[in-house]
Amino acid sequence: MSCTVAISGSPVFSPSMIPHTCKTSPESLTLGLTQHHLSTSAATDGSPSTVRRFHRVPSGLRMCKNEISASSSPGLDSSGVSPSSSSSASPCFSSTLASSSCGSATFSKRKRPTRLDIPIMGLLAFEQPLGSDGKQEVEEESDRYSVFCKRGRKRVEMEDRHSAALDLRGDPQMAFFGIFDGHGGSKAAEYVSKSIGERILEEVAMGREEAEIEVEEAVRNGYLKTDVEFLKEDVGGGTCCVTAFVKKGELIVSNAGDCRAVMSVSGMAEALTSDHRPSRDDEKDRIESLGGYVDCCRGVWRLQGSLAVSRGIGDSHLKQWVIPNPETRIIRIESDSEFLILASDGLWDKVSNQEAIDMARPLCMDSKKPSPLSACKKLVELSISRGSMDDISVMIIQLGHFFQTKAN
Repeated sequence: MSCTVAISGSPVFSPSMIPHTCKTSPESLTLGLTQHHLSTSAATDGSPSTVRRFHRVPSGLRMCKNEISASSSPGLDSSGVSPSSSSSASPCFSSTLASSSCGSATFSKRKRPTRLDIPIMGLLAFEQPLGSDGKQEVEEESDRYSVFCKRGRKRVEMEDRHSAALDLRGDPQMAFFGIFDGHGGSKAAEYVSKSIGERILEEVAMGREEAEIEVEEAVRNGYLKTDVEFLKEDVGGGTCCVTAFVKKGELIVSNAGDCRAVMSVSGMAEALTSDHRPSRDDEKDRIESLGGYVDCCRGVWRLQGSLAVSRGIGDSHLKQWVIPNPETRIIRIESDSEFLILASDGLWDKVSNQEAIDMARPLCMDSKKPSPLSACKKLVELSISRGSMDDISVMIIQLGHFFQTKAN
């Protein structure tokens, strides 16, 4: 499309007196001067009217060609257009209009930018990583424990894992449970869930079982050995851990990271672990004493600007600050010790300790038909309803099965 503008040579040219007529097409624009102005300008300087044609391109109007309405007419003089009129009429009136030349003035079009070739990923960005089991949910149920794991809504792979081993060494009162929240992939959580229980059991067998300090040291050594062995695998990622080892009526709970253990004592929530996060004063002091730093990124405190936990197994690139040393608590299972919840931070970030106990207790303590698996699922759904995008794993252990009187 083109645009035609008739410009009068009159020194009294006024843009306010120009009638504007717009075509319906958005690609064209027609501006004209009335015959009154044309005749007035002709009478004033005796020169015929000048018609300039403009072509519309995406960046605006560009002057393409000068056309003289009469072949004998001289070119447009710079004195014929005042600075005020040229600036107010259109941005197309450039310094070229002031040229004394009456030939055609042609400007090259602005070149189209180089085409960007963006590769089409298709569904590759959302496909399961190699070696992934592709599971979105995992559930297990027995009379002594139940577990339910659900992949986060924006995760391509579930990085949580769990472990449960009953009747260790043929003893129905000895068992091991664990929840493992992987980050940077599922390899660390997968490896640890399969090996840490065996390492702890080996260490316990080597020590004096009667001494509490020996048991705590055995669990610590089990964590450290598992960490060393995983680092030898030379794979990335890491995992947080929370474990519960039951032996002779005692409950040995340990954690490294932000997985948490909460016990119901006559309906009251009792946290048996403390999350290891960079925001904790003692953890922050430890990290900074080792030359690291802790900062807050989008409301989350992170170690070295990346990891939101300060302890765990793996994380070879941050091993100087991310330690596998667990904190352990040993308690006696009493008659009012009802059940134990082990869960990843996908639950605890949205649900408080007491809320979790209140929701699970009616289902776990039902005398007719207890359903701890339903309790696990309800807790997961509650966290999701509150906006959790993370993987969520919940395990409930019925402590009544492991209660022993002191005489036993």
